[in-house]
Amino acid sequence: MTVTTLARHQVVKPWGRRDLSPLFKDQAAHEPQVGEIWYDDPADASRELLVKFLFTSERLSVQVHPDDAQAQERGYPRGKDEAWIVLSADATATIALGFKQRHSAEEVRRAALDGSIEHMLDWKPVRAGDVIYSKAGTVHAIGAGLRIIEIQQNLDLTYRFYDYGSDRELHLDDAIAVSNFGPFEPVSEARSVSDGRMILAENGAFVLERWELGGRWRLHDIARPIWLIPVEGELEVDNSTVCLGDAVIVEKGAIIHLSDHCLIYVAYSGTAPSTELITHAD
Repeated sequence: MTVTTLARHQVVKPWGRRDLSPLFKDQAAHEPQVGEIWYDDPADASRELLVKFLFTSERLSVQVHPDDAQAQERGYPRGKDEAWIVLSADATATIALGFKQRHSAEEVRRAALDGSIEHMLDWKPVRAGDVIYSKAGTVHAIGAGLRIIEIQQNLDLTYRFYDYGSDRELHLDDAIAVSNFGPFEPVSEARSVSDGRMILAENGAFVLERWELGGRWRLHDIARPIWLIPVEGELEVDNSTVCLGDAVIVEKGAIIHLSDHCLIYVAYSGTAPSTELITHAD
């Protein structure tokens, strides 16, 4: 089988939203706020990557994730790099990425306890179309007023530094142990591979691409599964239609037919992109 359609389920969060369109049906006023929509492989929960949609009405906690070695020391299969694709953003929307300047571990611990860590972080303005790859160890917080696609290594492990006075558990010792206390450093610059195919992030745990390609293409020269997430238009994979709000995993040999105005994001594990990932199938 060359295509796996991912099952999705909603996760209710106090910081979530009810206005989910055009991706999904809006929640009614009496229904809970949806913070996340997860995309799972119903037959294989151990897949290396995980896709989520996030909908935020408040700032999320100041947090960090371990890298592969740190997670494996703690008995987990992998760490957690993650990438955010901003679908929409309020005019004042921000994401905190790293610190404005380098700090010691003890300075960060004190700031987490008294709340001043929120002001030590580098809150960057974001807008629709922005793509951010956040390596494990980056202290971060997603702001309010955002609709985001999150692509991450498949690990549900978060260490919280600070949660704005809520009663949720913090994990200061673990968070301190896995964090980088300096400014944010991008993994790479975006670059074009060919007309309509752009590498957005490499040199991390996975590669992220953007495709704006019309026509029929064959998936080639890669042993790893590939995640496809359309955000405009639709595509067909081996004659199965993939629409807005869907996500699929495709394998080597699949035929992918993209509409003329299709925009999709593509992710697969590894540090370097495959130059011969697709070729024309016409």
